[in-house]
Amino acid sequence: MVELIQDYGFLGLFMGAFLAATVIPFSSDILMVGMMLGGMNPILAFFAATLGNWLGGLTSYYVGHLGRWDWIERWFRVKEESLLRQKHWIDKYGSIIAFFSWVPFAGDLLAVALGFYRVNFTKTALYMLAGKAVRFAFWVLLYHLFGEAILEFKFL
Repeated sequence: MVELIQDYGFLGLFMGAFLAATVIPFSSDILMVGMMLGGMNPILAFFAATLGNWLGGLTSYYVGHLGRWDWIERWFRVKEESLLRQKHWIDKYGSIIAFFSWVPFAGDLLAVALGFYRVNFTKTALYMLAGKAVRFAFWVLLYHLFGEAILEFKFL
């Protein structure tokens, strides 16, 4: 898949980052680092990945916005009490939760939940953009500082 995305350059990175924030479970971080290691301009890679991942997150928000309580209760067998507990956290922290939509796996669910609970779209979109930009800026910075040695990093 990486080869296919590399063949399309920035458009491929954009599409890969978009899909990673929606329906396909893979890491846009690894994709971006791979593209930079393959010779892609890090600044342009930053913009392509950030924009694609942000629009993918907004798509997840929209999918959540289409959801209905009775569907969640019936199809996923989630009780109303659980939904109310989740809504309490969403109401308490609001759109700032969108900043953390970059977190692997959980981020997609956060974006869907923000849409489902109808959190302010504009604020959500701005916090989401900020979070995703910080995420990809981190990788550009690491690449700038360490180059190919970035492959040797072990975070856990």
